[in-house]
Amino acid sequence: MNPHQNTPADAGHGPVPEECDLLVVGSGAGGLSAAVTAAHHGLDVLVVERAPVCGGATSWSGGWAWAPGNPLAAADGVDEDRELFRTYLRHCLGADYRADKVEAFLEAAPHMVGFFSGRTSLQFVPGARIKDVYGTVPGAGTGHRSVGPRPINARRIRPAIRALMRHQLYETSFLGMGIMAGPDLAGFLSASRGDPRGLVHATRRFGLHLLDLLVHRRNMQLVNGTALTGRLLTSADDLGVRIRVSTPARRLVTDGAGRVTGAVVEGAGGERTVRARRGVVLAAGGFPQDVERRRTLFPRTPTGREHRTLAPREADGDGIRLGEQVGADFRTDVASPAAWCPVSLVPYRSGRVGTFPHIMDRAKPGSIGVRADGRRFVNEADGYHDYVAAMIRATPEDEPVQAWQIADSRFVRRYPLGMAKPRPVPLFPYVRSGYLKKGRSLEELARECGIDPVGLRETVRRFNEHARRGEDPDFGRGETEFNRCGGDPRVGPNPSLAPLERGPFYAVRIVPGSFGTFAGLAADPRARVLDRRGEPVPGLWAAGSDHVNVMGGHYPAGGINLGPALTFGYVAGRDAAGVTEYEDEPA
Repeated sequence: MNPHQNTPADAGHGPVPEECDLLVVGSGAGGLSAAVTAAHHGLDVLVVERAPVCGGATSWSGGWAWAPGNPLAAADGVDEDRELFRTYLRHCLGADYRADKVEAFLEAAPHMVGFFSGRTSLQFVPGARIKDVYGTVPGAGTGHRSVGPRPINARRIRPAIRALMRHQLYETSFLGMGIMAGPDLAGFLSASRGDPRGLVHATRRFGLHLLDLLVHRRNMQLVNGTALTGRLLTSADDLGVRIRVSTPARRLVTDGAGRVTGAVVEGAGGERTVRARRGVVLAAGGFPQDVERRRTLFPRTPTGREHRTLAPREADGDGIRLGEQVGADFRTDVASPAAWCPVSLVPYRSGRVGTFPHIMDRAKPGSIGVRADGRRFVNEADGYHDYVAAMIRATPEDEPVQAWQIADSRFVRRYPLGMAKPRPVPLFPYVRSGYLKKGRSLEELARECGIDPVGLRETVRRFNEHARRGEDPDFGRGETEFNRCGGDPRVGPNPSLAPLERGPFYAVRIVPGSFGTFAGLAADPRARVLDRRGEPVPGLWAAGSDHVNVMGGHYPAGGINLGPALTFGYVAGRDAAGVTEYEDEPA
């Protein structure tokens, strides 16, 4: 008998097993991509989701996917040679570059975008202005390598499917209304400066949102990750994919030869076996909420609770544990175990503490990040992953890993500072709650935050002196297109830089967080899960954060979580269906 074989729950008695061709565990981007792809190619697919709603961390994300060479770029006249992508990744990933997996991703990603765009309800918009993070690295892109979900009004989604959707993360919304990067966000920011077109845009969007709340009791203008989830769920529904929420998979079932043939799942009626003729796809969201694995694998996290993730609580390693039960290899030899993001903790009157991701405020002119000694430690306009990595490196072992993002009064009226919104939203609720620290002078602000006042004063003096000339000799802020794109084009000579000189001054405390995990189950270019000998576990695939990160734990571009999740979900669905050629799908 195979040592990893599980005894079916219905052996000899109990309910009749449910059957399908392919069982997908998890309903984020990776799982739904696999489900939709397999169903399109004729398989009977069942998705089981542990949470009472679908979407996982995908629904709380920005929704952008890095998919270089995609057909939307070609339609806009951008036709880059694949060798450019290889060159960029070789320089960024270094020793963690795995040619077979990278090649599989680069080959499949354009076909994935073409497939969903041409054959499903998942429609994309091009990331024409989204730059790769490391703009000075050979092969770096200046746009068109990413795609995002086209916004969709939830009225177009069948009510039964709409009821399965995870809502927008409150902290990344405006009173529950999602705002999409690009013209949508630019409209809201220009409204804070009194621009008439921005005011019309913001008033229209927010007015419709208030009407939706009154009529539907929820946000209906879906953008970002909620649009991606909504479109994937609609595509699954169109193809007859069955979806079970509040149904965790407890253990995999194998036959005498060690092939995965299904899983034991638990629902309202207790445990039952699902028999899957082709096998199982694991896409349960990685392990960002697994406190013990965080303690073991994350740096500077002695109890595992010092870290705050942006993933839902259900993403606690279920898929990893299921794979390990049948001998899968859990790979931790990556540059970083997680996709870092600087976050701040938002206190509410109810006692709940929210987690806010600092994505775009760090790059705006007139704000800097400092540690307790008052010194800067990073180019604040670089990627969010780099901000946290630098914060960890710069913090002495005997100090908690934290920083403060500081700005002056001019900044906080023009741009968000963490959860605090620009004009006309008042700042006093954030100050009153303690989320936002305020000081009439830099010295007073330093005392409020526990920052060395002499160090802060000297740092700001030096920063201001150079910022007025559009220079940052310490960290090179604003020297790449990625930096400048995140800044404010109305500010010169460097859209990333402006002095901090108008009191009062404000600060938000920053701590390490993550979008998800990079360590995961070993898998081959066909997304088949590998055992500790490097051999495929028959009938088992992995996608999303359950699949070890194809970037080797590096973060070379925005969207390198969702791009590979969608792509390897697509690869897994095709492989399960026995489809080997791409010619039948547009690219």
